[in-house]
Amino acid sequence: MERQRFEFLVAKAVGELPPEIASRLENVDIAVSDWPTKEQLAASRVRRGFGLLGLYEGVPQTKRDRGYSLVLPDRITIFQKPIEALCRSEGEIEREIRKVVQHEIAHHFGIGEARLGEIERERRRRR
Repeated sequence: MERQRFEFLVAKAVGELPPEIASRLENVDIAVSDWPTKEQLAASRVRRGFGLLGLYEGVPQTKRDRGYSLVLPDRITIFQKPIEALCRSEGEIEREIRKVVQHEIAHHFGIGEARLGEIERERRRRR
């Protein structure tokens, strides 16, 4: 998939967030990269680039205090090539992007991996 189309789908996923979530995104930049860097893999404890679809880097809102000011934006990176490798069609890519964007934004709000796993298991049970 061309980068421009992939970036459009990421922007679409962000644009489809519920207003109560979107309005609370503070000091966060969302970007697309082909692959995670070695440093990003090491920081996330993932061994290979195919295992990392997105990454939140920053200070979650739940950890911010009065001293939080004049800092660079948090960064959410969505990794195009691992997502493409996982999916078979553009529709699957779009659904996976939406899922990854929501997952990384949850980290921005201070929700950890364990809780996100619980939420995902609950969602699957309800289907």
